[in-house]
Amino acid sequence: MKINSICVQGGYTPGNGEPRQIPIVQSTTFKYDTSEDMGKLFDLEADGYFYSRLQNPTNDYVAAKIAQLEGGTAAMLTGSGQAANFFAMFNICECGDHIVSSSSIYGGTFNLIAVTMKKMGIDVTFVSPDASEDEINAAFTDKTKLVFGETIANPALTVLDIEKFAKCAHAHGVPLIVDNTFATPINCRPFEWGADIVTHSTTKYMDGHGACVGGAIVDHGSFDWMAHADKYPGLCTPDDSYHGVVYAEKFGKEGAFITKCTVQLMRDLGSVQSPQSAFMLNLGLESLHLRVKRHCENALAVAKYLKAQEKVAYVNYCSLEGDKYYELAQKYLPNGSCGVISFGLKGGRDAASTFMKNLKMGAIETHVADARTCCLNPATSTHRQLNDEQLIEAGVPAELIRISIGIEDEEDLIADISQALEKC
Repeated sequence: MKINSICVQGGYTPGNGEPRQIPIVQSTTFKYDTSEDMGKLFDLEADGYFYSRLQNPTNDYVAAKIAQLEGGTAAMLTGSGQAANFFAMFNICECGDHIVSSSSIYGGTFNLIAVTMKKMGIDVTFVSPDASEDEINAAFTDKTKLVFGETIANPALTVLDIEKFAKCAHAHGVPLIVDNTFATPINCRPFEWGADIVTHSTTKYMDGHGACVGGAIVDHGSFDWMAHADKYPGLCTPDDSYHGVVYAEKFGKEGAFITKCTVQLMRDLGSVQSPQSAFMLNLGLESLHLRVKRHCENALAVAKYLKAQEKVAYVNYCSLEGDKYYELAQKYLPNGSCGVISFGLKGGRDAASTFMKNLKMGAIETHVADARTCCLNPATSTHRQLNDEQLIEAGVPAELIRISIGIEDEEDLIADISQALEKC
Protein backbone atom coordinates (compact mmCIF):
# COMPACT_ATOMS: atom_id res chain seq x y z
CA MET A 1 0.00 0.00 0.00
CA LYS A 2 1.03 3.60 -0.56
CA ILE A 3 1.40 5.83 2.47
CA ASN A 4 -2.09 7.38 2.23
CA SER A 5 -3.67 3.93 2.34
CA ILE A 6 -1.42 2.81 5.20
CA CYS A 7 -2.75 5.74 7.28
CA VAL A 8 -6.24 4.34 6.87
CA GLN A 9 -5.75 0.57 6.75
CA GLY A 10 -2.26 -0.23 8.00
CA GLY A 11 -1.39 -2.27 11.08
CA TYR A 12 -4.63 -4.20 11.45
CA THR A 13 -6.57 -6.51 9.13
CA PRO A 14 -9.77 -7.95 10.64
CA GLY A 15 -10.68 -11.54 9.99
CA ASN A 16 -14.11 -12.86 9.14
CA GLY A 17 -16.65 -11.47 11.61
CA GLU A 18 -14.03 -9.52 13.57
CA PRO A 19 -14.28 -5.81 14.47
CA ARG A 20 -13.64 -3.47 11.54
CA GLN A 21 -12.07 -0.87 13.85
CA ILE A 22 -9.09 -1.74 16.02
CA PRO A 23 -10.52 -3.21 19.25
CA ILE A 24 -9.69 -1.61 22.58
CA VAL A 25 -8.32 -4.40 24.77
CA GLN A 26 -8.91 -2.69 28.10
CA SER A 27 -7.38 -5.32 30.33
CA THR A 28 -4.32 -5.36 32.55
CA THR A 29 -3.85 -9.12 32.39
CA PHE A 30 -4.47 -12.14 30.14
CA LYS A 31 -5.60 -15.65 31.10
CA TYR A 32 -3.76 -18.87 30.29
CA ASP A 33 -4.73 -22.49 30.79
CA THR A 34 -1.42 -23.66 32.24
CA SER A 35 1.65 -22.22 33.92
CA GLU A 36 3.69 -23.79 31.13
CA ASP A 37 1.85 -21.72 28.52
CA MET A 38 2.59 -18.54 30.40
CA GLY A 39 6.15 -19.64 31.10
CA LYS A 40 6.89 -19.75 27.37
CA LEU A 41 6.02 -16.05 27.19
CA PHE A 42 8.36 -15.20 30.05
CA ASP A 43 11.12 -17.19 28.34
CA LEU A 44 10.48 -15.33 25.05
CA GLU A 45 9.75 -18.65 23.36
CA ALA A 46 6.19 -17.77 22.31
CA ASP A 47 4.25 -14.72 21.16
CA GLY A 48 1.41 -13.39 23.26
CA TYR A 49 0.38 -11.11 26.10
CA PHE A 50 0.46 -11.52 29.84
CA TYR A 51 0.52 -7.99 31.29
CA SER A 52 -0.30 -4.68 29.64
CA ARG A 53 2.64 -2.90 31.24
CA LEU A 54 4.77 -4.62 28.61
CA GLN A 55 2.49 -5.15 25.64
CA ASN A 56 -1.16 -4.85 24.70
CA PRO A 57 -2.87 -5.91 21.44
CA THR A 58 -4.40 -2.46 20.81
CA ASN A 59 -1.00 -0.81 21.20
CA ASP A 60 0.67 -3.35 18.95
CA TYR A 61 -1.83 -2.80 16.12
CA VAL A 62 -1.14 0.94 16.19
CA ALA A 63 2.61 0.45 16.51
CA ALA A 64 2.50 -1.82 13.47
CA LYS A 65 0.79 0.94 11.47
CA ILE A 66 3.46 3.47 12.46
CA ALA A 67 6.17 0.95 11.51
CA GLN A 68 4.55 0.60 8.09
CA LEU A 69 4.33 4.37 7.68
CA GLU A 70 8.02 4.80 8.44
CA GLY A 71 9.15 1.72 6.53
CA GLY A 72 10.47 -0.04 9.63
CA THR A 73 10.45 -3.68 10.73
CA ALA A 74 9.28 -3.25 14.33
CA ALA A 75 7.81 -0.57 16.57
CA MET A 76 6.46 0.06 20.03
CA LEU A 77 4.33 2.72 21.71
CA THR A 78 5.34 4.59 24.84
CA GLY A 79 3.54 6.85 27.31
CA SER A 80 5.04 10.04 25.83
CA GLY A 81 7.50 11.32 23.27
CA GLN A 82 10.00 11.93 26.06
CA ALA A 83 9.72 8.27 27.07
CA ALA A 84 10.25 7.25 23.44
CA ASN A 85 13.49 9.22 23.17
CA PHE A 86 14.75 8.03 26.54
CA PHE A 87 13.97 4.39 25.82
CA ALA A 88 15.51 4.57 22.33
CA MET A 89 18.79 5.92 23.71
CA PHE A 90 18.96 4.06 27.03
CA ASN A 91 18.26 0.77 25.25
CA ILE A 92 21.83 0.86 23.89
CA CYS A 93 23.58 3.09 26.45
CA GLU A 94 24.73 2.49 29.99
CA CYS A 95 26.87 4.18 32.63
CA GLY A 96 30.16 5.32 31.11
CA ASP A 97 28.82 5.64 27.56
CA HIS A 98 28.64 8.71 25.34
CA ILE A 99 26.14 10.29 22.92
CA VAL A 100 26.69 12.70 20.05
CA SER A 101 23.62 14.91 19.56
CA SER A 102 22.58 17.85 17.47
CA SER A 103 22.36 20.89 19.71
CA SER A 104 19.19 22.03 17.96
CA ILE A 105 16.59 19.80 19.56
CA TYR A 106 13.51 20.16 21.76
CA GLY A 107 14.43 21.67 25.13
CA GLY A 108 12.96 18.78 27.06
CA THR A 109 15.08 16.29 25.12
CA PHE A 110 18.15 18.51 25.55
CA ASN A 111 17.63 18.42 29.33
CA LEU A 112 16.94 14.67 29.24
CA ILE A 113 20.34 14.06 27.65
CA ALA A 114 22.37 16.85 29.26
CA VAL A 115 21.00 16.63 32.80
CA THR A 116 19.07 13.45 33.62
CA MET A 117 21.07 10.95 31.56
CA LYS A 118 24.28 12.65 32.67
CA LYS A 119 23.29 11.82 36.26
CA MET A 120 23.08 8.20 35.07
CA GLY A 121 26.70 8.37 33.92
CA ILE A 122 26.01 8.89 30.21
CA ASP A 123 27.94 11.79 28.71
CA VAL A 124 27.06 13.88 25.65
CA THR A 125 28.73 16.14 23.12
CA PHE A 126 26.39 18.55 21.35
CA VAL A 127 27.24 19.67 17.82
CA SER A 128 25.60 22.27 15.62
CA PRO A 129 23.13 20.88 13.07
CA ASP A 130 25.18 22.86 10.56
CA ALA A 131 28.48 21.26 11.63
CA SER A 132 30.80 19.87 8.97
CA GLU A 133 31.59 16.16 8.78
CA ASP A 134 34.99 16.86 10.33
CA GLU A 135 33.37 18.71 13.24
CA ILE A 136 30.85 15.91 13.80
CA ASN A 137 33.55 13.22 13.60
CA ALA A 138 35.64 15.12 16.14
CA ALA A 139 32.82 14.76 18.69
CA PHE A 140 33.05 10.94 18.83
CA THR A 141 34.87 8.99 21.51
CA ASP A 142 35.51 5.27 21.89
CA LYS A 143 32.47 5.23 24.21
CA THR A 144 30.01 6.81 21.74
CA LYS A 145 26.96 4.57 21.24
CA LEU A 146 24.62 6.68 19.10
CA VAL A 147 23.97 9.94 17.26
CA PHE A 148 20.71 11.83 17.84
CA GLY A 149 18.90 14.63 16.01
CA GLU A 150 15.48 15.94 14.96
CA THR A 151 14.28 16.10 11.36
CA ILE A 152 12.82 19.55 12.04
CA ALA A 153 13.89 20.90 15.41
CA ASN A 154 11.37 22.18 17.93
CA PRO A 155 11.25 25.17 18.26
CA ALA A 156 14.33 26.31 16.29
CA LEU A 157 12.95 24.80 13.04
CA THR A 158 16.42 23.85 11.82
CA VAL A 159 16.53 20.98 9.32
CA LEU A 160 18.86 18.04 10.01
CA ASP A 161 21.10 16.91 7.16
CA ILE A 162 20.18 13.27 7.78
CA GLU A 163 22.54 11.81 5.20
CA LYS A 164 25.53 13.68 6.63
CA PHE A 165 24.81 12.69 10.23
CA ALA A 166 24.09 9.07 9.19
CA LYS A 167 27.39 8.90 7.29
CA CYS A 168 29.30 10.07 10.35
CA ALA A 169 27.42 7.72 12.68
CA HIS A 170 28.02 4.68 10.49
CA ALA A 171 31.69 5.56 10.00
CA HIS A 172 32.02 5.11 13.77
CA GLY A 173 29.88 1.97 13.89
CA VAL A 174 26.89 3.49 15.72
CA PRO A 175 23.24 4.08 14.74
CA LEU A 176 21.56 7.39 13.98
CA ILE A 177 18.34 8.03 15.94
CA VAL A 178 16.07 10.70 14.44
CA ASP A 179 13.04 12.27 16.11
CA ASN A 180 10.63 12.69 13.18
CA THR A 181 7.78 14.30 15.13
CA PHE A 182 7.37 17.54 13.17
CA ALA A 183 7.87 16.15 9.67
CA THR A 184 5.92 12.91 10.21
CA PRO A 185 6.41 10.05 7.72
CA ILE A 186 4.05 11.88 5.38
CA ASN A 187 6.73 14.48 4.62
CA CYS A 188 9.96 12.65 5.47
CA ARG A 189 10.97 9.04 6.05
CA PRO A 190 14.41 9.25 7.68
CA PHE A 191 15.17 5.58 7.02
CA GLU A 192 15.38 6.40 3.32
CA TRP A 193 18.24 8.80 4.11
CA GLY A 194 20.27 6.51 6.36
CA ALA A 195 18.67 6.78 9.82
CA ASP A 196 18.47 3.56 11.83
CA ILE A 197 15.85 4.30 14.50
CA VAL A 198 13.02 6.85 14.42
CA THR A 199 11.09 8.28 17.35
CA HIS A 200 7.89 10.31 17.59
CA SER A 201 5.94 12.31 20.06
CA THR A 202 2.61 10.96 18.84
CA THR A 203 1.02 13.69 20.99
CA LYS A 204 1.67 16.05 18.07
CA TYR A 205 0.57 15.56 14.44
CA MET A 206 -0.05 11.82 14.69
CA ASP A 207 -2.78 12.34 17.29
CA GLY A 208 -3.43 15.81 15.93
CA HIS A 209 -6.30 16.77 18.19
CA GLY A 210 -4.72 17.48 21.57
CA ALA A 211 -6.39 14.41 23.00
CA CYS A 212 -3.70 11.96 24.14
CA VAL A 213 -0.07 12.08 25.20
CA GLY A 214 2.06 9.36 23.64
CA GLY A 215 5.25 8.31 21.87
CA ALA A 216 6.57 5.72 19.46
CA ILE A 217 9.88 4.07 18.55
CA VAL A 218 10.46 2.47 15.14
CA ASP A 219 13.45 0.32 14.15
CA HIS A 220 14.50 0.15 10.50
CA GLY A 221 15.87 -3.33 11.16
CA SER A 222 19.05 -2.74 9.16
CA PHE A 223 21.72 -1.90 11.74
CA ASP A 224 23.98 -4.91 12.26
CA TRP A 225 24.36 -5.10 16.05
CA MET A 226 26.46 -8.26 15.93
CA ALA A 227 28.97 -6.56 13.62
CA HIS A 228 29.58 -4.15 16.53
CA ALA A 229 29.04 -6.64 19.34
CA ASP A 230 31.73 -5.10 21.53
CA LYS A 231 29.81 -1.80 21.58
CA TYR A 232 26.41 -3.31 22.35
CA PRO A 233 26.72 -6.05 24.96
CA GLY A 234 23.08 -5.57 25.97
CA LEU A 235 21.98 -6.81 22.56
CA CYS A 236 24.85 -9.16 21.75
CA THR A 237 25.62 -11.02 24.99
CA PRO A 238 23.34 -13.22 27.13
CA ASP A 239 20.67 -11.51 29.22
CA ASP A 240 20.59 -13.32 32.55
CA SER A 241 17.14 -11.91 33.33
CA TYR A 242 15.76 -13.98 30.42
CA HIS A 243 17.72 -17.20 30.84
CA GLY A 244 20.64 -16.08 28.71
CA VAL A 245 18.84 -14.99 25.56
CA VAL A 246 21.01 -13.04 23.10
CA TYR A 247 18.59 -10.61 21.44
CA ALA A 248 20.62 -9.97 18.30
CA GLU A 249 20.93 -13.72 17.69
CA LYS A 250 17.40 -14.79 18.56
CA PHE A 251 15.47 -11.89 16.98
CA GLY A 252 17.91 -10.74 14.30
CA LYS A 253 18.52 -7.24 13.02
CA GLU A 254 14.80 -6.79 12.38
CA GLY A 255 13.53 -7.46 15.90
CA ALA A 256 16.34 -7.31 18.45
CA PHE A 257 16.16 -3.61 19.32
CA ILE A 258 12.40 -3.35 19.90
CA THR A 259 12.23 -6.72 21.68
CA LYS A 260 14.92 -5.71 24.17
CA CYS A 261 13.35 -2.28 24.61
CA THR A 262 10.01 -3.91 25.40
CA VAL A 263 11.02 -6.82 27.62
CA GLN A 264 13.67 -4.88 29.55
CA LEU A 265 12.88 -1.16 29.66
CA MET A 266 9.10 -1.31 29.46
CA ARG A 267 9.14 -4.16 31.96
CA ASP A 268 11.29 -2.22 34.42
CA LEU A 269 10.23 1.40 33.84
CA GLY A 270 6.64 0.96 32.70
CA SER A 271 6.16 4.05 30.51
CA VAL A 272 3.32 2.35 28.69
CA GLN A 273 0.65 4.00 26.58
CA SER A 274 -2.91 3.12 27.56
CA PRO A 275 -5.06 1.14 25.10
CA GLN A 276 -7.60 3.99 25.13
CA SER A 277 -4.91 6.47 24.09
CA ALA A 278 -3.63 4.09 21.40
CA PHE A 279 -7.16 3.80 20.02
CA MET A 280 -7.47 7.60 19.89
CA LEU A 281 -4.04 7.83 18.27
CA ASN A 282 -5.16 5.47 15.54
CA LEU A 283 -8.14 7.69 14.77
CA GLY A 284 -5.69 10.55 14.29
CA LEU A 285 -3.45 8.44 12.05
CA GLU A 286 -6.38 7.69 9.75
CA SER A 287 -6.46 11.34 8.65
CA LEU A 288 -2.75 12.15 9.05
CA HIS A 289 -2.09 12.35 5.31
CA LEU A 290 -4.94 14.81 4.84
CA ARG A 291 -4.20 17.00 7.85
CA VAL A 292 -0.44 17.31 7.29
CA LYS A 293 -1.01 18.57 3.75
CA ARG A 294 -3.44 21.21 5.01
CA HIS A 295 -1.15 22.24 7.89
CA CYS A 296 1.68 22.82 5.42
CA GLU A 297 -0.46 24.73 2.89
CA ASN A 298 -1.79 27.03 5.61
CA ALA A 299 1.61 27.52 7.22
CA LEU A 300 3.29 28.48 3.95
CA ALA A 301 0.55 31.00 3.22
CA VAL A 302 0.90 32.51 6.71
CA ALA A 303 4.72 32.57 6.45
CA LYS A 304 4.53 34.45 3.14
CA TYR A 305 2.07 36.91 4.66
CA LEU A 306 4.22 37.52 7.74
CA LYS A 307 7.37 38.02 5.68
CA ALA A 308 5.67 40.88 3.83
CA GLN A 309 4.60 42.74 7.01
CA GLU A 310 6.47 45.87 8.13
CA LYS A 311 6.15 45.04 11.83
CA VAL A 312 7.72 41.58 11.40
CA ALA A 313 11.52 41.47 11.81
CA TYR A 314 12.06 37.92 10.52
CA VAL A 315 10.29 34.64 9.73
CA ASN A 316 11.71 31.14 10.24
CA TYR A 317 10.02 28.51 8.09
CA CYS A 318 12.12 26.07 6.09
CA SER A 319 9.58 25.75 3.25
CA LEU A 320 9.72 29.52 2.67
CA GLU A 321 12.03 30.48 -0.16
CA GLY A 322 14.99 32.40 1.21
CA ASP A 323 14.99 30.58 4.56
CA LYS A 324 18.39 29.38 5.74
CA TYR A 325 17.23 25.76 5.54
CA TYR A 326 15.22 26.06 2.33
CA GLU A 327 17.65 24.00 0.21
CA LEU A 328 17.86 21.21 2.79
CA ALA A 329 14.07 21.26 3.06
CA GLN A 330 13.79 20.85 -0.70
CA LYS A 331 15.99 17.77 -0.43
CA TYR A 332 14.38 16.07 2.55
CA LEU A 333 10.92 17.71 2.65
CA PRO A 334 9.96 18.53 -0.96
CA ASN A 335 6.23 18.08 -0.32
CA GLY A 336 6.11 20.36 2.72
CA SER A 337 7.70 20.54 6.14
CA CYS A 338 5.29 21.16 9.02
CA GLY A 339 2.75 23.66 10.32
CA VAL A 340 5.02 25.37 12.85
CA ILE A 341 6.46 28.85 12.15
CA SER A 342 8.56 31.12 14.33
CA PHE A 343 8.82 34.86 13.77
CA GLY A 344 9.95 37.98 15.57
CA LEU A 345 8.29 41.35 15.94
CA LYS A 346 10.29 44.57 15.71
CA GLY A 347 8.57 45.82 18.85
CA GLY A 348 10.23 43.13 20.96
CA ARG A 349 8.79 41.41 24.03
CA ASP A 350 5.94 43.89 24.55
CA ALA A 351 4.83 43.64 20.92
CA ALA A 352 4.87 39.84 21.12
CA SER A 353 2.70 39.91 24.23
CA THR A 354 0.25 42.37 22.63
CA PHE A 355 0.05 40.31 19.44
CA MET A 356 -0.76 37.07 21.23
CA LYS A 357 -3.28 38.71 23.56
CA ASN A 358 -5.25 39.95 20.56
CA LEU A 359 -5.38 36.72 18.59
CA LYS A 360 -8.88 35.29 18.45
CA MET A 361 -8.35 31.96 16.69
CA GLY A 362 -4.83 31.21 17.89
CA ALA A 363 -4.85 30.05 21.50
CA ILE A 364 -1.89 30.60 23.84
CA GLU A 365 -0.71 27.07 24.64
CA THR A 366 2.46 25.10 25.26
CA HIS A 367 1.19 22.63 22.66
CA VAL A 368 1.98 22.43 18.94
CA ALA A 369 0.93 20.37 15.93
CA ASP A 370 -2.77 20.47 16.74
CA ALA A 371 -5.70 20.76 14.33
CA ARG A 372 -6.34 24.13 16.01
CA THR A 373 -3.92 27.03 15.71
CA CYS A 374 -1.95 27.80 18.86
CA CYS A 375 0.99 30.02 19.75
CA LEU A 376 3.59 30.73 22.40
CA ASN A 377 6.10 33.43 23.31
CA PRO A 378 8.89 31.42 24.99
CA ALA A 379 10.33 34.51 26.71
CA THR A 380 7.17 34.96 28.79
CA SER A 381 6.38 31.27 29.31
CA THR A 382 8.64 28.24 28.87
CA HIS A 383 11.85 30.31 29.08
CA ARG A 384 10.69 33.12 31.38
CA GLN A 385 13.47 32.40 33.89
CA LEU A 386 16.10 33.60 31.36
CA ASN A 387 17.22 37.19 30.82
CA ASP A 388 17.36 38.68 27.33
CA GLU A 389 20.98 37.70 26.72
CA GLN A 390 20.31 34.12 27.81
CA LEU A 391 17.24 34.01 25.58
CA ILE A 392 19.36 34.91 22.57
CA GLU A 393 21.88 32.19 23.47
CA ALA A 394 19.01 29.68 23.71
CA GLY A 395 17.80 30.67 20.24
CA VAL A 396 14.52 32.11 21.49
CA PRO A 397 14.97 35.90 21.67
CA ALA A 398 12.41 37.96 23.57
CA GLU A 399 10.46 38.98 20.46
CA LEU A 400 10.12 35.45 19.08
CA ILE A 401 6.68 33.89 18.69
CA ARG A 402 6.16 30.25 17.82
CA ILE A 403 2.87 29.71 16.06
CA SER A 404 1.53 26.28 15.17
CA ILE A 405 -0.83 26.72 12.22
CA GLY A 406 -3.90 24.53 12.29
CA ILE A 407 -6.24 23.30 9.58
CA GLU A 408 -8.72 26.16 9.77
CA ASP A 409 -9.49 28.27 6.71
CA GLU A 410 -6.39 30.05 5.41
CA GLU A 411 -8.16 33.38 4.92
CA ASP A 412 -9.55 33.34 8.45
CA LEU A 413 -6.11 32.67 9.91
CA ILE A 414 -4.47 35.51 7.99
CA ALA A 415 -7.31 37.87 8.91
CA ASP A 416 -6.86 37.03 12.59
CA ILE A 417 -3.09 37.52 12.43
CA SER A 418 -3.61 40.79 10.55
CA GLN A 419 -5.91 42.32 13.16
CA ALA A 420 -3.57 41.25 15.96
CA LEU A 421 -0.58 42.82 14.19
CA GLU A 422 -2.46 46.12 13.79
CA LYS A 423 -2.64 46.43 17.59
CA CYS A 424 1.12 45.98 18.10
